[in-house]
Amino acid sequence: VLGDGVFIGPAAVLTNDFYPRAVDPDGRQKRGGDWEAAGVVVAEGASLGARSVCVAGVRIGRWALVAAGAVVSRDVPDFALVAGVPARRIGWVGRAGVRLVERNGEPGIWECPRTGALHDETDGTLAERT
Repeated sequence: VLGDGVFIGPAAVLTNDFYPRAVDPDGRQKRGGDWEAAGVVVAEGASLGARSVCVAGVRIGRWALVAAGAVVSRDVPDFALVAGVPARRIGWVGRAGVRLVERNGEPGIWECPRTGALHDETDGTLAERT
Protein backbone atom coordinates (compact mmCIF):
# COMPACT_ATOMS: atom_id res chain seq x y z
CA VAL A 1 0.00 0.00 0.00
CA LEU A 2 1.50 3.32 -1.07
CA GLY A 3 0.32 6.59 0.48
CA ASP A 4 0.13 9.91 -1.32
CA GLY A 5 3.43 11.47 -2.30
CA VAL A 6 5.54 8.34 -1.76
CA PHE A 7 8.93 8.13 -3.51
CA ILE A 8 10.30 4.72 -4.49
CA GLY A 9 13.94 4.87 -5.61
CA PRO A 10 15.50 2.80 -8.40
CA ALA A 11 15.65 -0.96 -7.77
CA ALA A 12 13.91 -0.73 -4.37
CA VAL A 13 12.25 -4.01 -3.38
CA LEU A 14 9.05 -4.62 -1.42
CA THR A 15 8.78 -8.32 -0.56
CA ASN A 16 5.42 -10.08 -0.23
CA ASP A 17 6.04 -13.44 1.46
CA PHE A 18 6.86 -14.04 5.15
CA TYR A 19 8.28 -17.51 4.48
CA PRO A 20 9.60 -17.62 0.90
CA ARG A 21 10.07 -21.13 -0.47
CA ALA A 22 9.74 -22.46 -4.01
CA VAL A 23 8.62 -25.86 -2.72
CA ASP A 24 6.48 -27.15 0.14
CA PRO A 25 7.92 -29.31 2.97
CA ASP A 26 7.42 -32.44 0.81
CA GLY A 27 9.48 -30.96 -2.04
CA ARG A 28 6.53 -30.24 -4.33
CA GLN A 29 6.48 -26.96 -6.22
CA LYS A 30 4.34 -24.38 -4.45
CA ARG A 31 1.28 -23.07 -6.23
CA GLY A 32 -0.74 -19.89 -5.81
CA GLY A 33 -2.77 -21.20 -2.88
CA ASP A 34 0.28 -22.48 -1.00
CA TRP A 35 1.32 -19.14 0.41
CA GLU A 36 -0.23 -16.08 1.97
CA ALA A 37 0.63 -12.72 0.45
CA ALA A 38 1.77 -10.06 2.91
CA GLY A 39 2.12 -6.42 2.01
CA VAL A 40 4.32 -3.50 2.91
CA VAL A 41 2.70 -0.19 3.85
CA VAL A 42 4.52 3.01 2.86
CA ALA A 43 2.71 5.96 4.42
CA GLU A 44 2.21 9.48 3.06
CA GLY A 45 5.31 11.34 1.91
CA ALA A 46 7.80 8.58 2.79
CA SER A 47 10.84 7.91 0.60
CA LEU A 48 12.62 4.62 -0.12
CA GLY A 49 16.20 5.01 -1.36
CA ALA A 50 17.73 3.14 -4.27
CA ARG A 51 18.19 -0.61 -3.71
CA SER A 52 16.51 -0.51 -0.32
CA VAL A 53 14.57 -3.61 0.69
CA CYS A 54 11.40 -3.61 2.79
CA VAL A 55 10.52 -7.05 4.13
CA ALA A 56 6.90 -8.26 4.06
CA GLY A 57 4.71 -6.92 6.83
CA VAL A 58 6.59 -3.73 7.70
CA ARG A 59 5.11 -0.23 7.80
CA ILE A 60 7.16 2.79 6.76
CA GLY A 61 5.83 5.81 8.64
CA ARG A 62 4.69 9.18 7.29
CA TRP A 63 7.51 11.30 5.85
CA ALA A 64 10.13 8.73 6.87
CA LEU A 65 13.27 8.28 4.78
CA VAL A 66 14.87 4.88 4.14
CA ALA A 67 18.51 5.25 3.04
CA ALA A 68 19.82 3.66 -0.14
CA GLY A 69 20.71 0.00 0.38
CA ALA A 70 18.97 -0.30 3.75
CA VAL A 71 17.13 -3.51 4.67
CA VAL A 72 13.99 -2.72 6.65
CA SER A 73 12.81 -5.64 8.78
CA ARG A 74 10.88 -3.68 11.46
CA ASP A 75 8.34 -0.87 11.32
CA VAL A 76 9.77 2.62 10.77
CA PRO A 77 8.28 5.50 12.81
CA ASP A 78 6.95 8.68 11.22
CA PHE A 79 9.76 11.10 10.26
CA ALA A 80 12.50 8.54 11.01
CA LEU A 81 15.73 8.40 9.00
CA VAL A 82 16.85 4.76 8.83
CA ALA A 83 19.98 3.22 7.32
CA GLY A 84 21.99 0.00 7.39
CA VAL A 85 21.51 -3.74 7.37
CA PRO A 86 19.33 -4.21 9.27
CA ALA A 87 17.96 -0.67 9.11
CA ARG A 88 18.20 1.33 12.31
CA ARG A 89 17.06 4.85 13.09
CA ILE A 90 20.00 7.24 12.76
CA GLY A 91 18.07 10.49 12.97
CA TRP A 92 14.91 12.34 12.05
CA VAL A 93 13.80 14.10 8.85
CA GLY A 94 11.09 16.64 8.20
CA ARG A 95 8.67 16.98 5.30
CA ALA A 96 11.45 18.55 3.20
CA GLY A 97 13.53 15.36 3.53
CA VAL A 98 16.31 17.24 5.31
CA ARG A 99 17.82 15.81 8.49
CA LEU A 100 16.43 17.60 11.53
CA VAL A 101 18.69 19.18 14.15
CA GLU A 102 18.01 19.28 17.86
CA ARG A 103 17.60 22.82 19.17
CA ASN A 104 20.36 23.92 21.53
CA GLY A 105 19.27 23.77 25.12
CA GLU A 106 15.90 22.23 24.26
CA PRO A 107 16.15 18.42 24.40
CA GLY A 108 13.44 16.68 22.40
CA ILE A 109 12.76 19.70 20.18
CA TRP A 110 13.85 19.15 16.57
CA GLU A 111 13.97 21.77 13.83
CA CYS A 112 14.13 21.55 10.05
CA PRO A 113 17.06 23.67 8.82
CA ARG A 114 15.29 24.27 5.51
CA THR A 115 11.74 25.15 6.58
CA GLY A 116 12.10 26.02 10.27
CA ALA A 117 9.31 23.56 11.15
CA LEU A 118 9.46 22.25 14.72
CA HIS A 119 8.90 18.69 15.91
CA ASP A 120 8.57 17.18 19.39
CA GLU A 121 10.19 13.86 20.31
CA THR A 122 8.49 11.76 22.98
CA ASP A 123 9.33 8.14 23.81
CA GLY A 124 11.00 7.42 20.45
CA THR A 125 8.35 9.04 18.29
CA LEU A 126 8.30 12.40 16.56
CA ALA A 127 5.31 14.64 15.99
CA GLU A 128 5.00 17.87 14.05
CA ARG A 129 4.25 20.94 16.09
CA THR A 130 1.08 22.63 14.97
